[in-house]
Amino acid sequence: MTAAVGLGLLTGRFVLPARSAPARPSATTGATASSQGARSTAPKPSSGPMTNRHLVTGADFREAGVSQRIQVRDRVGDGYYANAVCTGERTLGQTLGSYDAHFRALVTPKDTGDEGATKAAKIKDDVAFEVADDAGSRALARNYAERLLLEEVPCQSEVATHWVYGPTHTIDVAADITASWMGMYDGDLNSRGTAPRGKEPCGGIAILRNGSHYGVLEVEVCLDTAAMTRIVQAAVTRL
Repeated sequence: MTAAVGLGLLTGRFVLPARSAPARPSATTGATASSQGARSTAPKPSSGPMTNRHLVTGADFREAGVSQRIQVRDRVGDGYYANAVCTGERTLGQTLGSYDAHFRALVTPKDTGDEGATKAAKIKDDVAFEVADDAGSRALARNYAERLLLEEVPCQSEVATHWVYGPTHTIDVAADITASWMGMYDGDLNSRGTAPRGKEPCGGIAILRNGSHYGVLEVEVCLDTAAMTRIVQAAVTRL
């Protein structure tokens, strides 16, 4: 689909809130496109091959308010990249032809699974899961990110009692560094087929794009809007 279609499905731009709460770290607007101030401080878009240093870290989640210890598992190859059962799960190779993407699973130390960078043995031990790769150009990364986002849109409307994604929020860090994310709501909050208004999400999914790099980040740990904004900004900036 064209970029116009993809952008038309978004619900609006998301400006990082300057809010304070004792239990959560404060998000700032300093890195957003709307308030960059000095151009010299804005991050430069990424280019070239992906490495593990481009992936989200346990420290990023601690800064977003996650207190438990986190273990990291990495691998390179192909595999499933999102929990979009409502649209049909596929591997990144099947969707985009990318067979050498970087996969990172972040799990709690309680997990005893040994399947490399896959989900934890028990869902309660999952913290997050990221898949990312280099598209080779900014234009292609933009195309991939739009396609990946459009795949998740059907999950914003589900039958009552089924888990559902909320509206799309977009974070602009700098030119060609942007992310779109949707919060996840459990089925007991879905009484009308869409996410409830006035309720906080419990984690969610983000589509990331930084220069020629693109990725998908699933947040399994229960983060609210402020914490999701913080972790998604950290992930796309690092990407």
